[in-house]
Amino acid sequence: MPAQRSNAENQIVDVIQNVGDLAASAGRQDLAVRLANTRERLGDPSIRVIVVGEFKQGKSKLINALVNAPACPVDDDIATSVPTTVGYADTPSAWVIERPAEAGAEPLRREIPIDRLADFVSERGNPGNERGVLAAEVLLPREILRGGLKLVDSPGVGGLDSSNSLATLAALSSAHAVLLVSDASQEYTQPEVQFLQHAMRISPNVAAVLAKTDLYPEWRRIEQIDRGHLEGHDDVPIFSVSSDLRLLAAELQDRTLNDESGFPALVAHLRREVLGRAEIIHERSAVHELTSVVDQLEMSLHAELNALVNPEDTPRMIAELESAKEKADEFRGRSARWQVLLTDGIADLVADMEHDVRDRLRKVQREAERAIDDGDPGPIWDQIREWLDQRVTAAVSETFVWTDERSRWLAEEVAELFSQDESDIPIHDVSDIDGVLDPVDGISGLDAGQLSAGEKIYIGVRGSYGGVLMVGLATGLIGMALINPLSLLAGVLVGRRAYREDMGNRLNRRQQEAKIIVRKYIDEVTFQVGKQLKDRLRMVQRATRDHFGSLAEELHSSLADALQRAKQAATGYTATRDQRVVMLRNRIAELERVRKAIPALPPAPVRALPAGAPGAAIGTKAAS
Repeated sequence: MPAQRSNAENQIVDVIQNVGDLAASAGRQDLAVRLANTRERLGDPSIRVIVVGEFKQGKSKLINALVNAPACPVDDDIATSVPTTVGYADTPSAWVIERPAEAGAEPLRREIPIDRLADFVSERGNPGNERGVLAAEVLLPREILRGGLKLVDSPGVGGLDSSNSLATLAALSSAHAVLLVSDASQEYTQPEVQFLQHAMRISPNVAAVLAKTDLYPEWRRIEQIDRGHLEGHDDVPIFSVSSDLRLLAAELQDRTLNDESGFPALVAHLRREVLGRAEIIHERSAVHELTSVVDQLEMSLHAELNALVNPEDTPRMIAELESAKEKADEFRGRSARWQVLLTDGIADLVADMEHDVRDRLRKVQREAERAIDDGDPGPIWDQIREWLDQRVTAAVSETFVWTDERSRWLAEEVAELFSQDESDIPIHDVSDIDGVLDPVDGISGLDAGQLSAGEKIYIGVRGSYGGVLMVGLATGLIGMALINPLSLLAGVLVGRRAYREDMGNRLNRRQQEAKIIVRKYIDEVTFQVGKQLKDRLRMVQRATRDHFGSLAEELHSSLADALQRAKQAATGYTATRDQRVVMLRNRIAELERVRKAIPALPPAPVRALPAGAPGAAIGTKAAS
């Protein structure tokens, strides 16, 4: 459903239509298609806000309170297991996207009754996601969603340092904003603080929400402590809210109760800092597109007009156009500087990424092996598995965030180099690649090493048998019976030693088996993560290459058209020259009127990169 446009957007859309018609009439279908795509993006900006947090923190109810509707299933026992997007439509509806039956096929999107949504997206209705649902979408006629806002209810990530958090981190790249939800029962945990820091390095807009303030009288003290944890991150606001108060206020139409819920400040943030900022970015991008297209259309008209009006200056102008066309040819070739920088940059980034992930995971492996050598891993294997999963996830998350930063930095470097040769070509963020990391097999189980009483007796008797027999035979030489006090004592001593040796051998086997399991798991993670990050970087390379390649093709076509028009004008028939001059001047005047109709926009909001991050000195040019 197209979003409601602002006055500036309406003005830009009208200008896009006019310029598109002019481009089509001039035979520049490539420019007309480019503006059609720009108009489509303006019509449906799809501003995504991902709501993340641990299990049972109130994420689903927060979204329900924002839209004042039971959009996401809420229960004390069940948890959201499938990402659910809540967007705008005139008529309420619900859809699910299911995994295709055949590998390589497109996912299936089908409509479901909105009251049966819980059967598809909750852990109770869809345990272990046995239905194969990839995502769900709920469309509602709500004013807060009309501007293109889409709220994404993500599954709980179980401590924010579990393997599920990798998928959430990957999804942040395509999000316009992130809301981290934590209830007021306790202060931020270390994984939550770390996740916030990672989110700030990936997403352009991050905010924290302290939920369930109505249940915890000490929520103000918790809020103060949380602000202390975020010291040094002044651009992360905290909103303390009560979803139950918000829903009750909506039911009773009580403005005072709504103010007490804390939601007015959160809604204002979404409208001003998320919707408003995204609208400015979309509008600025459209203005860049319009300016570039108008410049290229005017280039051909001016070249032909100058050749007709000033024929004595035509040779010089043709020489300049041919020189510019040769330069544009270089833009398109693989030897272009921006192409070389992109290819070399991706190759370097892939090598650095592989080294980084291997280095981090090897450190985790060494720590795990030292812990295994220090004791018996069997009885505490569940704790070791949990610790290993957390440490591996933390290491991979850091590599993922670092790689994402480096890919954005590389795209900005390519854009900077490209714009040095052609400053009028608009620049876009091309490093925003959607996708998630594939899961790896879980850590295998390990024998706890607990022996039953019968097994212990069997081991002792098996060892003591040799001692009794050996000493009994020796004492039999002096006339004593095979079983006598000395042979029994020897049997006890030898059996005890055999039991200890057997337990020691079992411990060594468990330790070696545990190390093998750890190494196998680390190898599998390294393989999967390396493959996925390589794929993401290749997507960045292809998107960047195709984007700037298309701009180079357009520039080349414009220069070639201008050169052809100038040559034709120089050799054209003089009888129709005056009429052609009038027509060209009229078209140029029309383009100038269109250029003046393009609205002036305020500067795009800039989000400073963290200190020391790659590209921090470049700014956010690629995001404009």
